[in-house]
Parts: sequence; structure tokens; C-alpha cells
Amino acid sequence: MIDTLGDILRNNAYKFPDEIAYSYHGRVVTFAEHLDRGNRLSSALWQIGLRRQDRVSVLSQNTIEFMECYVACELAGYIAATVNWRLAAPEISYILKDSTPRVLFFEAQYAATIDKIRSELPFIERFICFGGEVPEWAEDYETFLATGDAQGAPSRPLPDEIMHLIYTSGTTGRPKGVMRTHRAEIAIAILMATELGLIVSDKLQLMMPVFHVGARFLQLAVHIRGGSVVMHHDFKPAEIVDAIERERVTMTHMAPTMVQAMLSVPGIDKRDLKSLHTICYSAAPMPVPLLKRGLQLLGPVFLQLYGMTEGGGTTLHKRQHKPDGSTEDIKRLGSIGQAAPNVDIRIVDEEGRELPAGEPGEILTRTATHMLGYWNNSTATISALRDGWYYTGDVGYLDDQGFLYLVDRKKDMIISGGENIYSREVEEAVATHPAIMDVAVIGVKDDYWGETVRAICVLNAGQTVAEAELIDHTKAMIASYKKPKSVVFVDDLPRLPSGKINKVALRQMYGSTGDKGK
Repeated sequence: MIDTLGDILRNNAYKFPDEIAYSYHGRVVTFAEHLDRGNRLSSALWQIGLRRQDRVSVLSQNTIEFMECYVACELAGYIAATVNWRLAAPEISYILKDSTPRVLFFEAQYAATIDKIRSELPFIERFICFGGEVPEWAEDYETFLATGDAQGAPSRPLPDEIMHLIYTSGTTGRPKGVMRTHRAEIAIAILMATELGLIVSDKLQLMMPVFHVGARFLQLAVHIRGGSVVMHHDFKPAEIVDAIERERVTMTHMAPTMVQAMLSVPGIDKRDLKSLHTICYSAAPMPVPLLKRGLQLLGPVFLQLYGMTEGGGTTLHKRQHKPDGSTEDIKRLGSIGQAAPNVDIRIVDEEGRELPAGEPGEILTRTATHMLGYWNNSTATISALRDGWYYTGDVGYLDDQGFLYLVDRKKDMIISGGENIYSREVEEAVATHPAIMDVAVIGVKDDYWGETVRAICVLNAGQTVAEAELIDHTKAMIASYKKPKSVVFVDDLPRLPSGKINKVALRQMYGSTGDKGK
């Protein structure tokens, strides 16, 4: 019986002890080895005083050590509080202050960033480093792990206890910690395994960051079926292609920009990629020219999933990708698919009344994969979770066959290269420049990135600032991938009668690549 994520580990170590759990840059880890090291790490944490539902934070790109930290939490009931390694130091500090972990595991390449903010983190009792030179104020990971007992920690989580605390940006500009339980994670693993048709012989390739739910959910899905993971530290297109061919990868997960980069690898048409039966993508529609090229080269492998950190949602299946089909088939390539099994979807107006097919409104979902709520944020939790439904903040409509179309983002989210960027957060960073009087941020359609960030700015009287200078200023405040790629200077921003900035008008005026001069 699988009641918690630790049961998946024990089940695979019992049934398939010598089978591969992870292949990682030449290193192979079996299910038995993975459980053993996870037990030792959970025990080492217990021995320094951690107990169930204490937070353990991890700042790392994709590594085996990261996955072992997950395992320790899965087995003993600690909460894994992940940190996006792409964030700037002030953003990392905010997340750590909000989650208050007792232990921080980090990859050595982030030592300077952590050292810069250490004085702000008195609640962190131990800093544990792996993957390089260990600073004098931290401990070596392998040395720490060796202090643990092979029997593991003397505690196990309950199904409805928190497993993950994963931060997602919000319209207030402050990240929100999404609390996800063991029960919800098992539900999402089963949903993903079902939608993707995973079986025990599958090999999943992961290069998307495992601090995000996308990669993490897929890893759980393949492991709940007993399959294996081919994991990469980061995304290098030629390396990805080599691994698919060498490891006989059967499924991979990429943003559309990554698919484009992979298909641009020299000699791609001569590589043996026949083992690949599924490319799962999300975060943005697949551009039709790219889809056609991929289908021609790889066959019917594309599948789109729509969801969010708060819970899963819809699937556009492989057989529904028909770029040469009917007018309706082509239109549905712009959809995000239909509701997955055991997922209910409603479209409602501002008063919560259900809307008919074709009429846009807020997207609501109801599913066992939902979050428990937001950490330290009861106001946001009450707003998002009502009567069993999650209010996504996305605006869309359903057609008469249940295909869901996104038409706008109530929360002003921009999706660039598979990363979620919230306009309010960027606006606050831009506004700190002394030359800026007012600013609004929108997404600009882009063939490669899906969208890029554009800031529309009003200058203070008598002030000037160059576009490049303002972009560099913003980069110092927030993660580089969130910074504006372009800036438009205007005399005034259009406003609604309520006084709010009219972003619909701004998108119409400046929402295309060539609209800077309007």
C-alpha cells in the first residue's frame, strides 16, 4: 500500500533493488542504493534534532544529492522547502526567512550567494555543502551523511502531512509557499503516469529543474511505476540528444524553446532517436512550424500538460496534435487540452456563476492533486481554495468538447522559456530606479521564448535613463530571467475608470515585437 512517498522508495528497493533509479553523467544509482543513502541522510538529520514537519531547504541545480534530500524528507516526514537557484540573493533570503528551515543543503557554486545573506538567517543551524569546495562555515555533505544510521530516522510521515513547500511568485510580488501533502503528491504521480502511459521499462529524461513541480511530478510518476530517470545537471542540447540515443530514453520533458534547441543540433536528422515515444511539454503552446518539424523527424511524440504548483489539470494528447488536420484540429493546437481523469474544470464569472462553452471567465479546478494551502498566508489560501475548488486566476474558456483555451492571465503572469514571471514583481524592481515615475510590465509574443518581458515606463520630470541601464538596474534586484528584454518610454499610461492601469490597451499597443515605437 502506497500512503506516502516513502512507500514508493521502499517498494522499488524491495521489488527492483538492482534496477537503475538514476543515471547521472556517468553515475548509476540503483533503487537499493538510493533508499540506503536516503535512510542515512534522514537519520543524520534526526540525530541533530530535526523532527517531523521541520523544514529542510535545498539550493541546487539537478544533482543526485538534491534527490537524496527529497528522499530523507519522504522517509522521515521532514518538509522539503526548495529554493529556485535562478533567484537573486534578496529573493533567496525572503524565501528562507519565510520557510525558516533548520538545515540548508546547497551546491558549492552558490556558496558566495549564501555567504552574502547568512547573517540574515539565524534560524539555520547547519549549512551543508556538496559538489565542490566546502566553505569554512559549512559542512561537507558526505561527511554529514556518514553520521547517519542505515535504519533511517525513527519516524514516518502521515499521508496528510506536508511533503513539499515550493515557492511560486504572486501578484503581490512576494513568492507564496505552496504546501503539498504526501497524499496530493501520490495523486499527481498517478495522474501523470496515467496520462503519459508510463510503464516499468520507461526511461524518463529530466533536465528541467527539479525544484519546480514539473520535473518533480514527472520523476515521481516514473518512479511510482518502477521506471528509471536519466537526469542532467542542466540543459545542453547536444548532451540531451547524445543521452537519448545512448540511454535509449523513452520520454523527455522540455519547454518548447528547448525542443527548438534540440531540433537545431547539427546532424539531428541522422541520430537514432527511435526509442523516444513522448516529449512532454508545458508552459506554452508548441508553435506550429516547430511542431511540424518535430513530428516529421520524431513521429507523433508530443504531449502537452497544463497545471501549476497548486495542482494538475489538463492534457493535449499525442493523437490530438494534428497540424495538417481540419480547421478545428489546428485551432485545438492552441488549446491546453482536456481535463485529465479525476479533474473537474469550471469557467465562472466574477460572481462565481458557471459560464457556457465559448465564453471566457476564471478557470476553476477540482482534483485530489490540489495543494493544502499557502504557507504563512491564510488570506491567499482562503481566496484560492473555496468549496473544494481552486481559483487559478487564469482566464479561459471551454469549447463544446471540453478543450480549454487560455485567453488572458488574471494574475498578469508572463511565461518566458518555460519560466513563470509575474509583472508586478518586475514592476516593483523597475520602479526602484530614481528616473522612473510609473511603470507597467507586459509580455511580448516571441517565436523562441514564447513571451519576453517588456517594461513601459514614464520618466520623472527632467530625468533620463537609457534602456540598457534600466535593464541592468533591474537585473540587480531580481533574477536575470525576469528582467525586461525591452523598454518603451511613454508620456503616460492608459488607465481604467477605476484608476488601474489598462493592461489590455497596453498589450494592444505594445504587445508585439515591432510595437516599440508606437
